[in-house]
Amino acid sequence: MTELQTNRRYFLATSMAGLAASASSKRLPASANEKVRIGVIGARGRGADLVSIFSKNDGFEIPVLCDVDSRVFSKAQNHLEKAKRPVAKIESDFRKILDDKSIDAIVVATPDHWHALMAVMGCQAGKHVYCEKPVSHNLVEGRRIVEASRKYNRVVQCGIQRRSSTSVKEAVDLVRSGVVGKVGMARAWIHQIRPNIGHGKPGEVPKGVDFAMWQGPAPDRPFIENRFHYNWHWFWNWGTGEIGNNGIHGVDVARWGLGVEGPTQVTSGGGKFVFDDDQEVPDTQIVTWEFPEKCVIQWEHRMWSKHPTEGSGFGIAWYGDKGTMVIGDKGWKIEDLDPKAPALAKSEGPSKDGMTAHVQNFLDCIKSGQKPNADIEIGHLSTRLCHLGNIAHRTGRKLTFDRASETFPGDPAANALLSREYSSRFAMPAQV
Repeated sequence: MTELQTNRRYFLATSMAGLAASASSKRLPASANEKVRIGVIGARGRGADLVSIFSKNDGFEIPVLCDVDSRVFSKAQNHLEKAKRPVAKIESDFRKILDDKSIDAIVVATPDHWHALMAVMGCQAGKHVYCEKPVSHNLVEGRRIVEASRKYNRVVQCGIQRRSSTSVKEAVDLVRSGVVGKVGMARAWIHQIRPNIGHGKPGEVPKGVDFAMWQGPAPDRPFIENRFHYNWHWFWNWGTGEIGNNGIHGVDVARWGLGVEGPTQVTSGGGKFVFDDDQEVPDTQIVTWEFPEKCVIQWEHRMWSKHPTEGSGFGIAWYGDKGTMVIGDKGWKIEDLDPKAPALAKSEGPSKDGMTAHVQNFLDCIKSGQKPNADIEIGHLSTRLCHLGNIAHRTGRKLTFDRASETFPGDPAANALLSREYSSRFAMPAQV
């Protein structure tokens, strides 16, 4: 397995002082009234959005932003200004944030291939971590974050914010209480129109971009504009496809409602059927996971059509023998119930994504030491489903998965995709 190769260099030759410092030496908020100081790593797109959300919470300060592209800081700084917060210091090397003893926590809002390694390094440096989804680029990395969180006693909240949505929790609780009966199948989906990214050619790295640091633990690829900002999602070297990008939100809630942890079988149908461009990931995909609890979860995406399923472009449904629960754009609703059943048919409004509550929960758990709503173990188990779906797609066959060892017994080709090849700059260690 490629995991055996992960004892290679963990970071660049200039080592980071204090990386392995024990959590007990880390500065912690002294009282409930002291603000938690956060360093945001990844300031473009989602990172800037998180700056806006965190800056509205009086329990946090954001003294520093980090990104390898010097051109992207204005949006995040504008959010701080609107929230009447001080202008943040700018860094291009995230290790300087990890070295800073005044920083209590980090937000990881980078491309997928950096998520797990930064989270592990953050735990080792004594920082609490808010890690965007998917929590890892591959399955082995996800388990490493769980191990690091436990070893260094750090709070790691995953960016699957529906775990903090009261309306989503209400729907999940109803499903688990048996309102729709025995659920044999849950499904989640997203249907939207994404742009064709065309065919690119190698070019010059834009001024102000540290492309080597951007690639980080990923093996080197030439700079091509149409696979840099955001479009990295659609290339295996850096991303996890639409199932890792948006599927994680849906399959996590589906798994939550069923109360299951890991599948024993996984299949993936689909491929690149519509786009004629450089994307490597499937633009059409249907994944089915079979669980020993005698149920299945299915994920479906179309990146080229927005025709809805169950009346919604994104949603989750649980199909029971007494009814069907659907979470869609307008909230949750129960269909197919016995006419004599109690009148509990729909939510009062749209399902909120719970983002504000999710950030507050992260703060509360830093203060209390409790596990957050989307603790890293939860995030890993749901992200694991996405990785298994992609491995089934890439191998082109049905796979048998051992949940205890997190491997495919007797299947070296599938096992090789549980981890990855790393660059000479950074690699995930076998032991954290």
